[in-house]
Amino acid sequence: MEAVFFDMDGLLVDTEKVWLELETEVMAQLGGQWTPEHQAHLVGGSMERTVSYMLAVSGSDVPPQTLRRWMVDGMVAKLAGGVTPMPGALELLEDLRGEGVPVGLVTSSLKEIAEAVLTFVGRDRFDAVVTADDVARTKPDPEPYLTATRLLGVEPVRCVVLEDSPNGVAAATAAGCAVVAVPSLLPIEPAPGRLVVSSLTEVTPDDLRALL
Repeated sequence: MEAVFFDMDGLLVDTEKVWLELETEVMAQLGGQWTPEHQAHLVGGSMERTVSYMLAVSGSDVPPQTLRRWMVDGMVAKLAGGVTPMPGALELLEDLRGEGVPVGLVTSSLKEIAEAVLTFVGRDRFDAVVTADDVARTKPDPEPYLTATRLLGVEPVRCVVLEDSPNGVAAATAAGCAVVAVPSLLPIEPAPGRLVVSSLTEVTPDDLRALL
């Protein structure tokens, strides 16, 4: 096992509820309503996809760049109060680091939002960080994970990805990595090279190696 890559939102930290809160507030500004079902359409997606969807749902004529700024600034402000790690995530991260396994963070969130999370989680815990600002195509395209493997100089087929969304799983699988899925808002089915668990408390570094 040459490296392990963590997704951020909903996998490393419990930010999906923060996103829901922000999206609900911003949708009210746009004159529309927002539900968890709307949020499920966006899990694991990019900010551009979120902005386009929210404008379509609301029918608002707010410029996309304005809405994008509302979303980024709002999320950074909400994260300034701290983040809640997902069960078992930081423990597994430290176990891997203790064994000398390179670890990366690969997220569809923008750099500003990732940095707000890393302020609390610790940037120095990761050997590489890839955000939406670092790629031309976000998940479910494999580019984010292929970028991360290049940064660490490792082979995708010798890496394990930890994800919570179908988009993230699709990206990791397309890159050639094994996957541990911890479904959050949307179901994810077991498959060859993929372990599905209810939380990372069920997973050890040896379990990750077994996937390879």
